[in-house]
Amino acid sequence: MVAEVYINHPNFGLLYRLCVIDRNEELYTTLYAQRLFFKVTSKGNSISFEPISRNEARLLMENRLRHLKNSGEWEAYQQANKLYQAAFQ
Repeated sequence: MVAEVYINHPNFGLLYRLCVIDRNEELYTTLYAQRLFFKVTSKGNSISFEPISRNEARLLMENRLRHLKNSGEWEAYQQANKLYQAAFQ
């Protein structure tokens, strides 16, 4: 089981990680409303927040789910799918 991950945005407060997108990229949403989405990129000691639309976030998460399913990572897939259902359904 993967632990929940949070990060503090300078303007929007606490963000909740929905999934890992790539090696240095992760998808986050606002903790309570889950209406604002951010692609967070880390490079060395710096972190950048890129606001993205709900549709872009949904597509990124669907691509991640597809990758997990195709690679046979069932536990990670089930957990990510649960987060996907909560955020986008």
